[in-house]
Amino acid sequence: MPSASPGSTLDRLRRAVANIDPSRVSPLEQKGGSLRLGVPALDSTLQGGLAFGALHELAPAGPLQLGAAFGFALAIAALAAADEGRQALCIQTDFGALEGGTPYGLGLDRLGLSLDRLLILRVAHPRDALWAFEEALKCPALAATLAELPEAGIAADLVATRRLSLAAQAGGGLGLLLRHRLSPLPTAAMTRWQVAAALSQPDRFGGLGRTGFDLSLDRNRRGHGGRWIAHWNHDERTFIPQALSLGVAETARDRSDRARRLLRTA
Repeated sequence: MPSASPGSTLDRLRRAVANIDPSRVSPLEQKGGSLRLGVPALDSTLQGGLAFGALHELAPAGPLQLGAAFGFALAIAALAAADEGRQALCIQTDFGALEGGTPYGLGLDRLGLSLDRLLILRVAHPRDALWAFEEALKCPALAATLAELPEAGIAADLVATRRLSLAAQAGGGLGLLLRHRLSPLPTAAMTRWQVAAALSQPDRFGGLGRTGFDLSLDRNRRGHGGRWIAHWNHDERTFIPQALSLGVAETARDRSDRARRLLRTA
């Protein structure tokens, strides 16, 4: 009698664990691996949305855009935590909190991420933040983990981001690495973003409109990059697109499929 293949055996084990304790099923299996952001062109470029079980890197597009980048990261965490019914974790260094500020309760409520859904951890040094980040990413109880590093975050080099990517795969949640400045360092992150504030139209009463984000996707292991304007709908708790798309950039040159094509043509 032929023995079962390793793949089928692993599938049976996963189903057995799910029957024992459904809460331990990875979000990658529950949701098909992606968190839809609500902007069709962007979700399509990401092949269904922002990948669970992966590391995603964000940075402000300019010196005055840190608030926008932090807000975008928190909005993603709010979307993931609401969809998964779990909590999110925000890790800050003491210096990073002094430079960029700390999350504000009323603002978090507007994003849909109330303080009973968000855990905040303060540490002394970037190396402490990376250690806590890696350990938190392994925890399946967290829908998203955000770590903020001051300056260009040089502690999060290629080796460190590889470790973080593996930890995210183990836990199945979203790993969000926020650098205070753009970094030239190579990274193992699945996506890499530049974020700036976008103009917001006042509401019909002349008050504050929806929060707008100017998003540049510089690295995407699933396909192309591009640029989009998205607004956060505070009522529906999701992103909505601006009518005009800002185009799509060339396919990332470091993708494995492109590397194979180059080898064949060499």
